[in-house]
Amino acid sequence: MKTAIIASLIAGAAAFAPSQKAASSTQLAGGKESFGSEIGAQVPLGYWDPLGFMRDADQAEFDRMRWVELKHGRVAMLAVVGYLTTYAGVRFPGAEDVPCGFAALSADVPQMLWAQVIATWFMMEAANQDQSKAPWGTGAADVNFNAEFKGDFRNGFIDFGWDKQSAEWKTKKRALELNQGRAAQMGILGLMVHEKLGNVADILPLAK
Repeated sequence: MKTAIIASLIAGAAAFAPSQKAASSTQLAGGKESFGSEIGAQVPLGYWDPLGFMRDADQAEFDRMRWVELKHGRVAMLAVVGYLTTYAGVRFPGAEDVPCGFAALSADVPQMLWAQVIATWFMMEAANQDQSKAPWGTGAADVNFNAEFKGDFRNGFIDFGWDKQSAEWKTKKRALELNQGRAAQMGILGLMVHEKLGNVADILPLAK
């Protein structure tokens, strides 16, 4: 699990924007010149790609890495909330005896709970993708499913007023999500490390 989190952090460091505004998908020049003004290249680090993943990337690769960062950030935000919630003693019915953190991996978890986890994962994966490219979709002709940007998986279904907002408001919200996802990746990694060190109670003194 720790390896997976570390891998997500590396991927997140490499992708600092959703779909590019001006460059074409056949663009060969990557790096700061191509992607330095995108959403995510913001204070305090600006454009930050220390391992050079985007140095020779084209737009398609950049978009793929951006989705990797978004997805890892969203999962990490859920992970932090889930960790803190279970650490505080909150449980779903039927999971009262399941411990929080790493201990849950070796606990005697009821098979029904595993089934619920797998079913939830499948439904989220099925919903959070471009439906026009899904096996059950209707193809590219279904324009209602066109995403506005990488990570936009409303698929013509959920809006909450997004389409009525200004471009400036949308840019701000997308930048906030990126920063919060990055912080959450560091946050869940920190919680995992402190749990292994045995001093989670020192950083979460009010959780119990």
